[in-house]
Amino acid sequence: MTESIVQRLRETAATLPADRVSMQTLAQAHGPAAHGTWLLLMAVPCLLPVPGVGTVLGLGMVALATAMWQGQSSSCLPQRVAELELSRHWAQRVLGMLASAYSVAGRFAKARLSHLASVERRSSTAAAIGLMALIVVLPIPFGNVLPALALMLIGLGLVFRDGVAVVLGLAMAGLALCVTLGAILLGLSWGSERLPGWLFA
Repeated sequence: MTESIVQRLRETAATLPADRVSMQTLAQAHGPAAHGTWLLLMAVPCLLPVPGVGTVLGLGMVALATAMWQGQSSSCLPQRVAELELSRHWAQRVLGMLASAYSVAGRFAKARLSHLASVERRSSTAAAIGLMALIVVLPIPFGNVLPALALMLIGLGLVFRDGVAVVLGLAMAGLALCVTLGAILLGLSWGSERLPGWLFA
């Protein structure tokens, strides 16, 4: 299964015809999707320095997390996410990164601790996904990287039914939360030092 997905993604990346490629087109190239694959598809572009992408896809992942929290067994890309367009160059990068992620995961991931790799109604995994998605939306320089990596690990864990990958993703999410809070506190402290003293008198 993994080899066929990797091959399909790489073949599609090499033959993308348009100058602009929609997320819906990337989803169709990926093939059948569920929670984990939707999560991967939206998390990977958040690692790229494309303006505006993190905001749209972050909100899309919030919608996905909400569906998971409510116990919905299936979902689809929100319309705004499906209509989001990337240049051919960045679309190829996304498909290439997805192919690489599946290729690496195919060597190490396996069905284990599968009860941790399922998203039940009101699960902590769904809550963590929603929190990471909100962090992706925040306008913090390079603030997308850790939460996007956490979301990718969780997504791969859900796809491969690998509870270890999900746990690693949750651990990465904890690290991302700590780093984000630290950055916010540092920004507030730096900002207060630059404000006139009479504001705090």
